[in-house]
Amino acid sequence: MRGYQVDMSRPTGDVEGALPPWQGLAIDAVGTVIEFWGFKRNQGRVWALLYLTDSAMRASDLQEALGLSKGATSIVTRELERWHIIHRVRLPGERAWYFVADSDFMRMIGRVVTEREFVVIGRVREQLEAALSLAQQEPALSPQMVERVQRLVRLATLMERAVSAFLQTARLDVRAVAEALDGTVRATVRGAVDSAIDAIRKRGTRT
Repeated sequence: MRGYQVDMSRPTGDVEGALPPWQGLAIDAVGTVIEFWGFKRNQGRVWALLYLTDSAMRASDLQEALGLSKGATSIVTRELERWHIIHRVRLPGERAWYFVADSDFMRMIGRVVTEREFVVIGRVREQLEAALSLAQQEPALSPQMVERVQRLVRLATLMERAVSAFLQTARLDVRAVAEALDGTVRATVRGAVDSAIDAIRKRGTRT
């Protein structure tokens, strides 16, 4: 597996004893939602630990902090590396490999969707197209049943296009929402400050 050199100014993980309550709760929450989406719970927990620690950590650090076996840690880190959700790095002067988390949410979602959902939907479409071809060659099959298979092909095609459109536009959509929210926050703060200044001025004129 290819590694990357990282700056020593980035601290390494210092995992001793139990995690702070806030961190453990957040890590378990991420693991729960990841499991709900059909992934392994520990995949979410490993990424969340690296993300919330914001430091490079060894496999043994992850194992100790999350209470995982050595084998489970190895499997989960390999899977997350394959999706480029975490990255293996080499610290200058260190022989051991460390892991860091990718913090770009949309880039991670795009990779996972491309790797899993998009590929699966494409295979389903191809299989349905093959089924349609066979159905059209079946003399005893009614036109109504052939039409039903055609509808399945159209559905799979639409799903494939929808996922493709998501991958192309999701980043732009999310950034637009973030910018809009940021603008709303600024406007709210500005309005509150203006109101406070007006109140101070009114009290001054009364005195």
